[in-house]
Amino acid sequence: MKSKNILHIAIPIPLRRTFDYTLAEDIDIKTLKPGIRIKVPFGNRKLIGILLEISKTSNHPKLKPITEILDKDPTIDKSILNLCKWSSNYYHHPIGEVLFNALPKLLRQGKPAEFRKKKPNSNSKRENVTEKSIILNEAQQEAITAITKKIGKYQTFLLHGITGSGKTEVYLTVIKEILKKNQQALVLVPEIALTPQTIQRFEKRFDVPIVSFHSGLSDREKLNSWLQAKTGQAKIIIGTRSAIFTPFENLGIIIIDEEHDLSLKQQKGFRYSARDLAIIKANMENIPIILGSATPSFETLYNSEKKRYQKLLLPERAGEAIHPQFHIINIRDKKLQHGLSKNLLESIEHHLQQDNQVLIFLNRRGYAPILTCFACGWMASCPRCDVNMTLHSQPPHLRCHHCDTKHPLHRTCPNCNNKNLKNMGVGTEQLELTLKQCFPDVQTIRIDRDTTRRKNSLNEMLDQIQLGHKQILIGTQMLAKGHHFPNVTLVGVINADSGFFSADFRSTERIGQLLVQVAGRAGRAEKPGEILIQTCYPDHPLLSQLICEGYDGFAKTALQERADSQMPPYSYFALFRARAMKEEIPEQFLQAVKNLTASLQNKNITIFGPIPSPMPRKKGYYNFQLLLQSSNRASLQKLLDELTPKIEELKLSRKVKWSLDVDPLEMY
Repeated sequence: MKSKNILHIAIPIPLRRTFDYTLAEDIDIKTLKPGIRIKVPFGNRKLIGILLEISKTSNHPKLKPITEILDKDPTIDKSILNLCKWSSNYYHHPIGEVLFNALPKLLRQGKPAEFRKKKPNSNSKRENVTEKSIILNEAQQEAITAITKKIGKYQTFLLHGITGSGKTEVYLTVIKEILKKNQQALVLVPEIALTPQTIQRFEKRFDVPIVSFHSGLSDREKLNSWLQAKTGQAKIIIGTRSAIFTPFENLGIIIIDEEHDLSLKQQKGFRYSARDLAIIKANMENIPIILGSATPSFETLYNSEKKRYQKLLLPERAGEAIHPQFHIINIRDKKLQHGLSKNLLESIEHHLQQDNQVLIFLNRRGYAPILTCFACGWMASCPRCDVNMTLHSQPPHLRCHHCDTKHPLHRTCPNCNNKNLKNMGVGTEQLELTLKQCFPDVQTIRIDRDTTRRKNSLNEMLDQIQLGHKQILIGTQMLAKGHHFPNVTLVGVINADSGFFSADFRSTERIGQLLVQVAGRAGRAEKPGEILIQTCYPDHPLLSQLICEGYDGFAKTALQERADSQMPPYSYFALFRARAMKEEIPEQFLQAVKNLTASLQNKNITIFGPIPSPMPRKKGYYNFQLLLQSSNRASLQKLLDELTPKIEELKLSRKVKWSLDVDPLEMY
């Protein structure tokens, strides 16, 4: 079809294509710009789409006219539009869904891109903000000098500093130079929990508008933050992964704190890596980007070794803080008191007598992970997932941590009516009760997903910890990420073994990162810190290397194992997942995908599967997966370009829920 006014519009539906519409002749085509929102008819519905381009031809003979133009100026600016197009191509996700993922919810609903009459507090009028006199050590100063030399140019920096080495001070000093040039800074953090404390620290340093962007905000708060960044009113934006799609008037630098963290990868729907997109964005904007971590991801270490990233080291703790001392506790064949060894309990008592704080780490919430009958072997399992239900004691019930199914606590075995049901294993609830019994005069604070459901509850707990009173802190990995607890002098790790014996090839990397991060909570001020790690395998070579040589030595050995087995980052993965209520359907679908892949005859691609997922049944769905591996990223991308349109034509694709995960970080 030929016409003067053909609009190519992206619509938020799971189809990898755009849709063509006509424009009324009385509308001046020159007033329309890519990135504006347009309401269009779609079937019997009216949907909001994003204008991508205008042309004079269409491959479709009959086109409908648009319904309404919602914007005069582009809602999605050129920078974000380019980033979304790149993301759609690389992750092979529908462009319409990618674009709408980049918009605040109110804009997706068609609301105007404007503030309410009463603008939210952007902290632009804060008083008594004074510049602190900070004495930087030599390594910090060298890092700052290297980064500031690249202001106005693209460069990826790996700021590899041990826990407590003052990475945030480097961020703050660099941002000060960015602000002098009247530019903006984007700071990404992995968790919402870290956002308030990060904002507080930045507010104490800078008398400029600072806004946050994360899922904990209301829809109106998100839109206001988004608009303040776009108009240049906000100078510093601090947010979680979705903030990477925030528009800026004059962005000068991007900072990714805890760049290794899994939370920076979206695991549902549009599966993107905020860290990787931030690097692409920095390249497009020709600005520097800092990847900060005490435990860099193996991909980041690999890229720094290849000189794609410039590595900056902070080898010492800032100020008077010293490195904590590590000790291994062999618990094999030892009697434990609800998961606690005698040595650990004695150390806890010693540190509490010194009026210090103690942190006990266990990455397992609930009271116990298993409820079983010793008479017949029955275990309380989830009716919707292939996993055991976790016993919770407050109040007593069973809960699945994957689908959140809840069940009243069994008093007798449903299989044999035996009354002697036993719980096995230890969770944070059980640890809390045990430690309260052992140390009744000491305040105990448990921080996990169960105790932080209420809004602001986590911040209230963190404020109590910062008061510095003698306390026992119990928590999951929520406590391991970036928190500064100056009065914690002992960290006890209850079980360090699970990560070293997992089927996931990334588990070794993750347990190493987790142990180093949680250990970094001890001895961050003048008081020396001590780390006690309970394990049944004290001679495990990687654990020994982590203790003796630190994360660098540990990562070097683990990376060599990856190279020997040709696992990422020495190869590239794309993972197809499929799920359906009938067990045979997802396997049949992925077998069809495998046949299509084989028909494309790409010799650089190895195919694994289809096989059941590590958790075959989850939330009532049967799950299968198909893994594609290649030593060449371009070859894998070319294959996916050809493959995804063919998959959409499969009849079975309508009977399953399927997804494609490029560069997957989780194999579940």
